[in-house]
Amino acid sequence: MLWRSLSRLVLGVDNDSEFLLKSLSWLMVLLGGVIFVLSKFVDLPYGRYACSKFGFPVNVKVAWFIQELPSLTVPLYLMCFSTDIKPLSLPNRLLLGMFIGHYVHRSLIFPFLIKGGKATPFIPFASAFIYCAFNGYLQARFLSKYAVYPSNWITDPRFLTGFALWLFGLLVNLHSDHILRKLRKPNETGYKIPHGGMFEYVSGANFLGEIIEWTGFAIACWSLPSAAFAVFGFFILSARATQHHRWYLEKFEDYPKSRKALIPFVY
Repeated sequence: MLWRSLSRLVLGVDNDSEFLLKSLSWLMVLLGGVIFVLSKFVDLPYGRYACSKFGFPVNVKVAWFIQELPSLTVPLYLMCFSTDIKPLSLPNRLLLGMFIGHYVHRSLIFPFLIKGGKATPFIPFASAFIYCAFNGYLQARFLSKYAVYPSNWITDPRFLTGFALWLFGLLVNLHSDHILRKLRKPNETGYKIPHGGMFEYVSGANFLGEIIEWTGFAIACWSLPSAAFAVFGFFILSARATQHHRWYLEKFEDYPKSRKALIPFVY
């Protein structure tokens, strides 16, 4: 077809599989941009902002476990059962390990540490499940079949810088989640102002950590799929951070005015 031939020319690919991965990458960027713009008019319906008009409620622990699981199971399935993947080099294994490691925690550990929490409406729960399957396939398929790195990639400045950012972002994210969990004592309800760590500078410290993490992953991979993931994550997580920041300022009169929504001293 003429349309597909032109699309392949624009995207710089010569087979259907690569065409699919590049198309999915640009679709991810587009969807992230659309959601970011919509978030300026409608609060993203999750957590404290959940409401019944977005579907019936799903237990928050169940929702987190199921919706994040495809980002773990899809890559593992592709690596174990796909018949057309190549033997993975050390850089490919490390990069896949960075991605999978995050989702081992996010799907198998994080949900069961949640204390209380509002149920998740079905529509955002289902959307998150579809996205995780989409992105799990995109990242794992690229790294297990198409990504070719030189044997010394793990000493390349891009990998070293990306890995350092990924690790720093992961630690910020984990520490921020720990602070949020400790805000409530047993049988206590309601919301409090978080303090400590990056929360001294921004309202969305947990979101900032994840943005740094996936920016580092994109630099370490140096690929379109990983860059699309980082851009999508920035769009969504910055929207959520802005939403939280606005809510804190409205909810608490004594909320620190020096804090920014996401980026210290800037945003």
